[in-house]
Amino acid sequence: MGNIKIIKGVFDTKLELEHAEVAAGFPINIDYSHETLDFNRDYIKHPEASFYGDVEGDSMIDAGIFDGDRVIIDRAVEPHDGSIVVAWWGGEGFTMKYLDLTHKNEGYIELRPANDEYPVFKIDTPEYFEVWGVVIHVIRTLEKI
Repeated sequence: MGNIKIIKGVFDTKLELEHAEVAAGFPINIDYSHETLDFNRDYIKHPEASFYGDVEGDSMIDAGIFDGDRVIIDRAVEPHDGSIVVAWWGGEGFTMKYLDLTHKNEGYIELRPANDEYPVFKIDTPEYFEVWGVVIHVIRTLEKI
C-alpha cells in the first residue's frame, strides 16, 4: 500500500536564500534579485499544524510524488475533492492518496492512488477513517551532498 512516516517540523528558524530565475529551456542571463526566499514565510502557512512526511512507496508516482520524497502536510487546510491527503484508515496506518468525494451522496468516498498498479480504496465506514492532513508541497532531493 505504501506508507508515510510523519515528522514534526520546526518552522521558526528563518532560512533566507537569494532569488534568481533559472531557465529550463534556452539559456538566459541571470539577474539576481534582492528578493529573498524564506521557506517558513513562503511555504508554511500554519506552523502549529504543519508536519513533514517521508514517502515510502510508489502509489503516487503519476502525481509526481516518488519514494524517498518529503512532503509538507498541513492539518489546518480543509481538504476538497481532488486534494492529495494523508489519511488514517482501518487501523492500517497512514496512507497518501487523492481524496475522491464524488460518491459522498451515495454513502462513501474513495482514496485514489496515482498509479494504476494500486487499488482504489472505498471508504464506507467513517469511524475507521480520518483525513489527517493535506499535502501542500513536495520536496525532492536530486543529489545527496
